[in-house]
Amino acid sequence: MSEWTKKSPLEWEDYVYKEVRVLASEKKEYKGWLLTTDPVSANIVLVNFLEDGGLSVTGIMGHSVQTVEIVGEDHRVREKLARLFTSGDCEAYSPEDLEKRKNSLKKWLEKNHIPIAEQGESQRTLCVAGVLTIDPPYCPENCSSSNEIILSRVQDLIQGHLAASQGEAANCGHTD
Repeated sequence: MSEWTKKSPLEWEDYVYKEVRVLASEKKEYKGWLLTTDPVSANIVLVNFLEDGGLSVTGIMGHSVQTVEIVGEDHRVREKLARLFTSGDCEAYSPEDLEKRKNSLKKWLEKNHIPIAEQGESQRTLCVAGVLTIDPPYCPENCSSSNEIILSRVQDLIQGHLAASQGEAANCGHTD
């Protein structure tokens, strides 16, 4: 087992949005901006910006990763990466609106006895019981989990919350 796979997801978070050099098995070396690490498999996703304005996205299997070394950091690139795969929905909300939506949903989930925590450097992502994440703008489709049962139940709770709070469900593109 490599040193990388022995690290915890919290330790991997220190590498996110930073330029890294990854040494993998068979002496393969990769360089790019670390977008994310899968908490189960330790797989790494690297992004490189191409001269033509495009992107190169590379996945590296966690079991093959030997070492990961931070080689650079740039706050402009960090912002670019943070927005890279977020839906355009977030742009419709001010940072204050997103904060209000997050806090409202967090209170609702706590009221329903759902263990919830904020995670990530900017504390924008909500994490349910360590197995499900909810990203801005905090709608059912912004949930992510490998556990389908938990995913479905939390999405139903969020839908109920949105329907109960001032018709915000329409803001997520729902018409029910």
